[in-house]
Amino acid sequence: MKKVVVITGTSTGFGALMARTFDREGFTVIATMREVNGKNAEAAGKLNELSNTEVIELDVTDDTSVKEAITQVLGKHGKIDVLINNAAVYSGGILEAFSIDQVKKVFDSNVYSVLRVNNEVLPAMRAAKDGLIITISSSVGRVSPPFQATYNATKFAIEGLTEAAYQELIGQGIETVLIEPGAFVTEIWGKSGIGANRPDITAAYGEETANMARHIQNVFGKALEEQQPDPQLIADAALKLALTEKGKRPLRTPIDPSANGADVAYNDATIKASQNWMAEYGF
Repeated sequence: MKKVVVITGTSTGFGALMARTFDREGFTVIATMREVNGKNAEAAGKLNELSNTEVIELDVTDDTSVKEAITQVLGKHGKIDVLINNAAVYSGGILEAFSIDQVKKVFDSNVYSVLRVNNEVLPAMRAAKDGLIITISSSVGRVSPPFQATYNATKFAIEGLTEAAYQELIGQGIETVLIEPGAFVTEIWGKSGIGANRPDITAAYGEETANMARHIQNVFGKALEEQQPDPQLIADAALKLALTEKGKRPLRTPIDPSANGADVAYNDATIKASQNWMAEYGF
């Protein structure tokens, strides 16, 4: 029986690439997105043309939508072998310039959304004593550059939730792991996202801070122009994790070509430091 993979946020970017990649590999792909019959109808139609893919409506910020979508998948296929939490929004701006309600919106889209989907999928995985959950985090879930603190914070939260959940779930036959992309050119940059909503605070920081923000944007832009990292790397990494034998999957898979190996070195160093820290407590 073919394995069933559910992927969130497949209208564009990494999600669409992962849907096509898993489809080519012969998985039964459940590609989910919002507004299947609305603004994303064209994207949904293209994915529905694939041999092994079915597109269904799923809004990760809506409890009812998530429950209905996962119930539909389990009712039709009887199982979910792999879940890929990919849906997210970008958020940029000075931290103080975000209202608390605006920060909550970012966390709802990027953190609570993952918990919503996981909580609907996990009972079936636990019953089967088998399953893989891959969550798309980011290199900024490990190192936090300025002017996107809310976005970074959501990725830091995902990192902490997944690291702890790994130990909780492995005894249930389930692995939950992370992919940490660096900067890639995908459609997320062309979307409005959830930005700072207190313009008076932004203005109060003055021109020096605005120049710093522009400089950082230029640095990232130059790195992307020089490296031109291929987003397919993320889809290939997800497929590799799905095909890897249980128990041999790494908790974190950093993929940041523009970092020239610094991301991998950081990950290796933190693994050792974490193991030493846990050992001191006798874990």
